[in-house]
Amino acid sequence: MDQEVLKQCWFLAGPTAVGKTALSVALAQSIGAEIISMDSMAIYQGMDIGTAKPLPSERGGVTHHMLDILRPHEAYSVSEFVFSAGRIAEDICQRGSVPLFVGGTGLYLRAMLRGIFDGPEADWELRRQLEKDVGQHGKQWLHDELRKVDPETAIRLHPNDVRRIIRAVEVYRLTGVPLSKQQTQQPLDPTQRPVHVYWLDPPREWLHDRINLRVDQMMEQGLLQETKTLLLADPPPSRTARQALGYRELIDHLENGTELDAAVEQIRTGTRQFAKRQHTWFRNLEECTPVAIDGTESTEALVERLTT
Repeated sequence: MDQEVLKQCWFLAGPTAVGKTALSVALAQSIGAEIISMDSMAIYQGMDIGTAKPLPSERGGVTHHMLDILRPHEAYSVSEFVFSAGRIAEDICQRGSVPLFVGGTGLYLRAMLRGIFDGPEADWELRRQLEKDVGQHGKQWLHDELRKVDPETAIRLHPNDVRRIIRAVEVYRLTGVPLSKQQTQQPLDPTQRPVHVYWLDPPREWLHDRINLRVDQMMEQGLLQETKTLLLADPPPSRTARQALGYRELIDHLENGTELDAAVEQIRTGTRQFAKRQHTWFRNLEECTPVAIDGTESTEALVERLTT
């Protein structure tokens, strides 16, 4: 993205369930912004409840971009996100508005701030073989294979993130160099960076309570039925969509007979673990300014803190 455009962008990141939606809408209204979603699963149509996608009634009249742009069977790369989001940001600036990136996908955030490493072309035969091996030996086997050749990336990726682990193993086997040694994009010089890059930093126990409540609310709103509908889609959902947090646990319930209560508890646990990894992502990006919150401050007060 053009650096002059990048410097005009605002970024609001944070872990899942922290309250980004309401704050981002209020912030957008305050600074005259349009919101560009940085959620790697909210791009999919029909995956609404499990991604906590903001309803039209929750958007406060603020234009939102990068929501519902693909069907669940379609693939989407980080480079495609950077290209599309960059073009949208340029268009927003040309209209005299402010691009406000909002979301919890750390990889998307880093890619927008620092650029990306494209890597070698996909080796589909190798990928199919690795998928076959996962079917025979399990996800943990694949994660162990990655840890042998790229322990740094293995620490960052959860064993359930099969798609990204396969890509990391693929990069190593094709190049002989770990992905972590190739994804070395450095921060831009401070004079070239956007000034307004924030991440919401809540207390752990407060966030855990919010996550548990959100999972319960998602189930009440119909996440199980949404998952059933996803499985009936034609073409069927991709591995990426099937592995999305909240959906994969209910798919396991529907296809393999896992008890529903156990599946829901797995969603709670997995979401808490995911939030911890998100925290690590944001904390390690020096461009990001942490914004401590504890749930007692009003949305209006938070907006004032961010804009003054």
